[in-house]
This record gives sequence, C-alpha cells and structure tokens, in this order.
Amino acid sequence: MGSTEKYYITTPIYYPSDRLHIGHAYTTTIADSLARWHRFTGKDVLFLTGSDEHGQKIERAAASLGIRPKEYVDKIVGTFKDLWQKYNISYDDFVRTTDERHHRVVQEVFRRIYDKGDIYKGEYEGWYCTPCEAFWVENKLEDGNCPDCGRQVELIKEESYFFRLSKYADRLLQHIEEHPEFIQPESRRNEMVNFIKSGLEDLCVSRTTFDWGIPVPIDDQHVIYVWFDALTNYLTGAGFLQDDIAFTKYWPADLHLVGKEIIRFHTIIWPITLMALDLPLPKTIFGHGWLLFDHDKMSKSKGNVVDPVELANEYGVDAVRHFLLREISFGQDGNFSHRALIERINADLANDLGNLLHRSVAMIIRYRDGVIPQPHGLTDLERDLQQLAGSTAKDVGRTMDDLEVNAAISAIWRLIARANKYVDEAEPWVLNKTEQNDRLDTVLYHLAETLRIITLLIKSFLPETGEKMWVQLGIRKELDSCCLEDIAWGGLEPGTKVVKSDPIFPRIDLEEVLTKSQEGSHEVEEKQQVGGNEMDQAKTVGKPQISIEDFAKLDLRVAEITAAEPVSGADRLLKLQVTIGTEKRQIVAGIAQHYDPESLVGKHIVVVANLKPAKLRGELSEGMLLAASTTDSLGLITIDRDLPSGAQVK
Repeated sequence: MGSTEKYYITTPIYYPSDRLHIGHAYTTTIADSLARWHRFTGKDVLFLTGSDEHGQKIERAAASLGIRPKEYVDKIVGTFKDLWQKYNISYDDFVRTTDERHHRVVQEVFRRIYDKGDIYKGEYEGWYCTPCEAFWVENKLEDGNCPDCGRQVELIKEESYFFRLSKYADRLLQHIEEHPEFIQPESRRNEMVNFIKSGLEDLCVSRTTFDWGIPVPIDDQHVIYVWFDALTNYLTGAGFLQDDIAFTKYWPADLHLVGKEIIRFHTIIWPITLMALDLPLPKTIFGHGWLLFDHDKMSKSKGNVVDPVELANEYGVDAVRHFLLREISFGQDGNFSHRALIERINADLANDLGNLLHRSVAMIIRYRDGVIPQPHGLTDLERDLQQLAGSTAKDVGRTMDDLEVNAAISAIWRLIARANKYVDEAEPWVLNKTEQNDRLDTVLYHLAETLRIITLLIKSFLPETGEKMWVQLGIRKELDSCCLEDIAWGGLEPGTKVVKSDPIFPRIDLEEVLTKSQEGSHEVEEKQQVGGNEMDQAKTVGKPQISIEDFAKLDLRVAEITAAEPVSGADRLLKLQVTIGTEKRQIVAGIAQHYDPESLVGKHIVVVANLKPAKLRGELSEGMLLAASTTDSLGLITIDRDLPSGAQVK
C-alpha cells in the first residue's frame, strides 16, 4: 500500500473457555467493518485479534477433562478461527498468548519494568475472582462477591510480584483529561476517572499456585498474571522486539475495541504498563455495550447463549452482520431476538436493498437487453439523486471516523430508500410504454450507477453482498481493488452488461419461522408453573383435548401487582404482593431474570386464583401467574382494557 497513513485496530483476545457466542461476533464484526473501511480509504491497516490462553481457569478446565492445557485450548482456538472465516473477518494477524513470539515479548516487558524499579516482590493476601482473573481489595467487593461478574471470590495468600500502579495514577488522570478521546464513550471515561480517584492499589502480577502461564523471567517459581500477559498482545501483534520497522509504523494503536466489562483493565493496567515502558499510549480505547438476549446478559448458565454459526447457517452471514451493525447504537447495550433479526432482514435487506437491485437489473434486461445505456439530459430527480450519492459517501466517512457504525449504515440506507423512491417517481415502465427512449436511458443509467456506489459503500460492512451486487452489475474491475475515489459519480461505463440472478435476500415468513422454531424445539412455554418454579414446555399442539367443563375448573382473575421483591437466595424467583378484588395475596414466580421488581408494580396480570397454595424457598405462593415465553423473550399475560382487579377471565 502506498499510503503513509496507518490504522491499527484490535479486538480483545478472546478466552478459550468455550466456543464464542454472538456477542463476540458483534465485537469482531464491528472491528472488521472499521478495518475494511479504512483500507477502502487508502490507509495501511493492521487488524489484530487473537486468543488469551493462560490462567488458572484454563488449567482447572483442562484438569477436569484429564488433558493438558495446550491440548484443551488448541481445540477451542480452532473454533475461533473457523468462526472468523465464516464471518469473513479480515484480520491481518492472530496472536495466541501461547506463541513463542509472545512469550519473549511478555518476559522482556516484565524484565524492563522490574529493572526500572516499578515491579517489586512481596506477599499478596486478598480476594481473587478466577472467572474474571481479577484481584480485588475488600472494599471493592459487592456483597462479598466480584463487582464485575457477581460470582464468589477466593481468599488467596501467596508470594507475588507487584506492579506500582499507584505511582502512575496522577499521570494517567492527566492524560485522560488532556486527551478526552482516549476513553470512549464518555460514560466509560467518567466511570474510569472515578475509579482511579478512589485510589489505585499496586497490582499483583505473578502467581505461584498454578503453572499454566508464562514464567517470570527473573524467578521461574512464578508465572506472570494473565492480564499482564494478555494485554501485551497488542505490542506483540505490532512487531515489538521483532520488527522495528513495523512497530515504528503501527504503534501506537489507533483503536482498542473492547467490551465494557474489561474496560478497567484496558484503561488502567494497560496504559500504566506502557507508561512504565516509556511507550506512547493508544489513541482510543472504546468500551462498547453488551449484546443482550431478551434484555439479559448472555451466559451459558442461563441457557441464553446464541450460537453465531447456527445463526449464520440459518439466515446468512451478511444478514447477521447487518443486524449487529445497524440494530445497535455503538457504545450502548443492544438486544438480540430472532424476531428482531427477521424483521430487520425483511425491511432492510429484502424490501429495500434486494428489491432495488432485483428490479433495476430486471428493467435493464427487459428494456435494454441487459446493456446499461448512455444517459442523456438530467432533471431535478437525477440531480437530487446524484447530490445524495455524493453526500452519503461523506456522511459514511464522517460517522466511521466518529465510530458511529450504525449511523454509517443508516446513511447508506437513506440513499437506498431515495433510489427506490426515484424508481416510483421516474416510472420507467411508463417511459418504455410511451417510447421516451432518451429519458428511459437516463433513468436506467442512474439506477445502475447508484447501485454501483451503494455497492462500494456497503462492501466494508456486508462483503458477500457487495460481491453479489458487483457481479449482477457486470462490472469487470475487481471490487477489492476499488477505493474511496471510485465513488465519484459517473464511474459506471455505459455498455456494461448486467447479469440476471435470483433476489439476494428473499423475504422470510416471520410467523412461519418462529412457529416452526418454537414447535420444533419445544420452546413455547405457555404458562408459569409456580409449584416447583418450572415452565410448562409442552407444544402448543399435540396436547390432550379438554372439555369446556375442564376449562371451567380454572378460576382465572385479573390481579394488580402492588409490590415485588427478590426471594432471598433464589436467583430466579420474585415475591409478588397482589390484590384480587378486595383480597390480598402473595405469589412467587420465576421471572426474576426477565423483570426488575420495580417495573412490575401497578401491572394488571392474569392469575389462576384457585391453585392450591405451595411453599417455594420457604415463601407461601397463593396462586399462579400466566406468562408466555420463548428463548427470545418472556412476557406476562396482561389485559388491554382498564378492568379492575378481581375481574374474571373467561
């Protein structure tokens, strides 16, 4: 690449404790789109990802299976690379912390900081969260648990080496103040400033109670703390201590893209490490939000993890990429559901983009034997379309520079919407019928040229879609060889022959897919069974028939929730106080993972009022509320009229 301007972007290196879920694909797809866009603008891009393979959690997981840690991580890291290949992730380097090149860098970083006097030997006694691989002083714990993940911590005592984080606290605060772009978004920056001001403890950077890690270079009885090891991958990938020319070119990083749960490690431990090494700090560390499932964080224990491979197999890679990139305001939490995904596919990809491409190519074939004609005189319709095409490219560039990826996608879709409107306004079918040939030529050319520009804009986000569009437009120049300058209006040569093809995004029957999914996997849960806190997972069809007399045995009533609170010691249960007419009752329901207690007060729900009372976790439950649930969501059965509590449901 001839450009002297570089762009170095990184994802976190992912922990191989299990296969990756859709949240990991979200992070990496964003990074890939940014990398592709900056390559398109002519920059020399280095896009780094990898795997974080050391630590006590990995050692324990491998031991539980009776295999060596390296054998354990090799299999899982293989699934990482397969996933990134499937999602067309265009990374330039993949760093594994078990790589020999990385070992050398980590040990030299440790040695240099130790020689400077910023690492010293002592004894650690305190709290450690193995799942997060994080040390905590007692006043930072929440209810005695890890403040990051909420899980139980262990009290450990061992000889350790410590890194003088506290020495650099004021210098780090000054850097954050002078460089507001350093931590983004602003909410994360404010959070980290408050954390630093509350007091930094020196960091324990070695362990002796397990072996799966990089040995401390001055003391082989210790292994280096996993986060000190992991963060250094950003130096390894840039060529530190391996390729001076590459390192001089790419360092410092332009963007470290991380999830908000690991922002503290990246904005405190990492920059202080670089300060101790006298190396420049990264330009920006962006802590994006989580991709939630039914507004709840995904986790294997909750059974709500979405497999990105299955999702791509079912809907297509670009359909999933588009949802991730457009649906979520970058920096904020986003919510995933199959319904939202299908609705986005139908609205954006099938109705808007797919329809524009399909009917434009079809009209060129029908009216001009597939040959893109020479345009003639312009009207205001064409001038407006050309103006929007030019301003869209600028809008995409500006929003990508501001890391507003969803806004960039929205800008492209405004151009797509305008092109669809142009078809309806220009009415090429009327022009053909009335033999207004010059005018028809102009309209067909403008549709094809707009699609060419849309293809160039969209290829950084939906690479497979870009290739399919390029093929249908019949353009011989390789799409990957195109750059930002090619977006200028008029780049499409008249005489180019389009290629007929099937619609690139067929419309999906939403209800058919959801019904099939629910019935096939027994995911429809029609009612909340309070006794035993289980959901009835029978299919909506195939149950034994009942008579009207059987149904009449149920006393279904409207109840108003007057108070709600968690049940002590039960993660899934809420204790509800309800009124049914003039009667007050208590109902225990397994809905804590779906509703905040405060949001329930005042709701009018439907309950089975004549269910035999039962005790759950020592709490009396005097009825059963009704709810509908799939893997995507759970919703209480409510009424759509202002009826009083106690009203009969029949």
